[in-house]
Amino acid sequence: MDCTCNLQDESKLCVDNPAFLRSEEDESDQSQQPQPQQRRKREGHPAQHSQSCGLSGLSSSTAADGRHGNGNNSSTSSTTPIAVAMEMSEPMMRESSPLSSAPENEDLQEKGRLIRGDNGAPQGTEKEFAGEKGSVSNGYPSATQSPGEGGTVAMPGCPRTLVVQQTPGSHRETWSKKMDFLLSVIGYAVDLGNVWRFPYICYQNGGGAFLLPYLLMALFGGVPLFYMELALGQYHRSGCISIWKHICPIFKGIGFAICIIALYIAFYYNTIMAWAMYYFLSSFNYQLPWTSCGNPWNTINCTNYLQSGDNVTWEPHSISPAEEFYTRRVLQVHRSGGLHDLGSVSWQLALCLLFIFTIVYFSIWKGVKTSGKVVWVTATFPYVVLLVLLVRGATLPGAWRGVVFYLKPDWSKLLSTTVWVDAAAQIFFSLGPGFGVLLAFASYNPFHNNCYKDAIVTSSINCLTSFMSGFVIFTVLGYMAEMRHLEVSEVAKDTGPSLLFITYAEAIANMPASTFFAIIFFLMIITLGLDSTFAGLEGVITAMMDEFPDLLSKRRELFVLGIISVCFLGALTTLTYGGAYVVKLFEDYATGAPVIVVVFLEVIAVSWFYGMPRFCRDVQLMLGFSPGWYWRICWVAICPIFLLFIICSFLVFPPQLKLFHYDYPPWSTVLGYCIGISSFICVPAYMVYLLVVTPGTLKQRLLKSITPEPGIEIPRCDIITNAV
Repeated sequence: MDCTCNLQDESKLCVDNPAFLRSEEDESDQSQQPQPQQRRKREGHPAQHSQSCGLSGLSSSTAADGRHGNGNNSSTSSTTPIAVAMEMSEPMMRESSPLSSAPENEDLQEKGRLIRGDNGAPQGTEKEFAGEKGSVSNGYPSATQSPGEGGTVAMPGCPRTLVVQQTPGSHRETWSKKMDFLLSVIGYAVDLGNVWRFPYICYQNGGGAFLLPYLLMALFGGVPLFYMELALGQYHRSGCISIWKHICPIFKGIGFAICIIALYIAFYYNTIMAWAMYYFLSSFNYQLPWTSCGNPWNTINCTNYLQSGDNVTWEPHSISPAEEFYTRRVLQVHRSGGLHDLGSVSWQLALCLLFIFTIVYFSIWKGVKTSGKVVWVTATFPYVVLLVLLVRGATLPGAWRGVVFYLKPDWSKLLSTTVWVDAAAQIFFSLGPGFGVLLAFASYNPFHNNCYKDAIVTSSINCLTSFMSGFVIFTVLGYMAEMRHLEVSEVAKDTGPSLLFITYAEAIANMPASTFFAIIFFLMIITLGLDSTFAGLEGVITAMMDEFPDLLSKRRELFVLGIISVCFLGALTTLTYGGAYVVKLFEDYATGAPVIVVVFLEVIAVSWFYGMPRFCRDVQLMLGFSPGWYWRICWVAICPIFLLFIICSFLVFPPQLKLFHYDYPPWSTVLGYCIGISSFICVPAYMVYLLVVTPGTLKQRLLKSITPEPGIEIPRCDIITNAV
């Protein structure tokens, strides 16, 4: 029998159990079976009998097979239930049937799951009783019977939470294995920034002393944001656009802004992988091409000091063969005059990028079922290579000099505001909240998956990977300093991609078995980038398919192809001779401050508008326990302050645009701000749009715009009551 509930009267229950489908007149007469006329009316007109159901916000029909009173079978129907959670405003007491008091029929609730117990002893699992639709438990020995047994409910007179619990069978795609999800999240969080940015930021800001602000920012800012997004995505099972109708509709523009930012990242991030692909293919030579000065691209300033022994003199204008290979062979920046004269597209890099996007397409075109298998290689291979390089670097002469330089603490640096800003920015961009990826990945989890443990494990692995990467980089830098007879600080002057493609590439070229180490190193760079690209584009794809399911749900392959094509075309400017200048501009302005502002608004919307009590109740429904005060304080106060701190530092100390001795023109800064605003403008634009199209007075429009829509779609309903 079907039952549609409108939760207008919180003093009644409505479930798929026929025992609950009695009208108020039936209850007053203590009748166990409705009149045939009334029953036909309810079955034929669900809108009418829904008025007798007391669950506001539940607007779905649930089908069940069972006996009603004298054993007549009720009809079944296929429906789409909706999950809700609310507080019952009044105590509920019903007359208990003798059948419901039998010990063998008692249901108990343990951590949000229905289990059957004998004489009050919890036994079994949720899976064993998945077919008992409509079961109700308040945590006390007395509970309702199964739908086919008739009878009523006895409940203590106390407030309780009513839950429509999700059970297996959702049409939404899910991860094949738990490890698919974990490896996908780890692969997304551990990217190129862990390898090149963290080591540089660490030694620049006090070495070992930098670990203190880094850990503090992780504990009070990065990890709480990471946990919050996993919980939001898993509970609401939606991408970064559709999820806002369940949280605060007026902030839906945040989702569109996130998608635009993700596309900007795809425009330049994959170009760095194309550079690595070029190096990877060039490594299949007996002698690596960046080890000598006799190549067509070299200049008279090329000086190979490592192979010339002590007889070479390093002049201020001297250039290493590794630097000339990177700037004059791979990038060919000497053929560009700057941003105003980017030059032609490099066909070699275009082919490399096309190959990268081909791999990306066939990895994500079928959804998380395919990408979850690919990450078993792309997420684990970097750790194998890092371990090999760490062991090799530790055996090089002078390696200890690099380690000392990396970890030697300079406590005076902690008095500098820049150190704390860098620590906050590093942990934020390393964990990656605010890009829609964590929401998308978590939305494919089972409803009761322990996302709390996932957040702790994956964020810890991410931080440890950054720390280990520092040893991999600085053991080699110590070796370079030993070979050059210089200080480590003079060797470690390159930052960003240059640290990988110049300094580290040069060090590898002068190791024994250099070809082997070059191949695995640049293959590691490619796999690190692929994981992040899979995740970033999956965040966009999930968001758009959830927002426009009728249009895109059956056309995923074509839609993914369209997204990949847009990203490839958008990346063409980064493939020109001056493409490195465009990459720098996008990296500093298109994805820096805009994503931090977006996450700041996201935290405000969830903590202050959606409400911390409601959010914590959602978490409790999934995990069986509510977040503690530490997490609540972080979400309500510390995280907004943490993000506001980064935003203000960006405004006070904007990025300095300079690359390869090229000073960007003043108008480039204006261009950078325009690119950043182009994504963020979606937030206020959608607010205005929603207020305009919403009917009613201004007050009514505002109220409706900040009120979340009730319920989320689930495969079927189990109604549970928790005493509070």
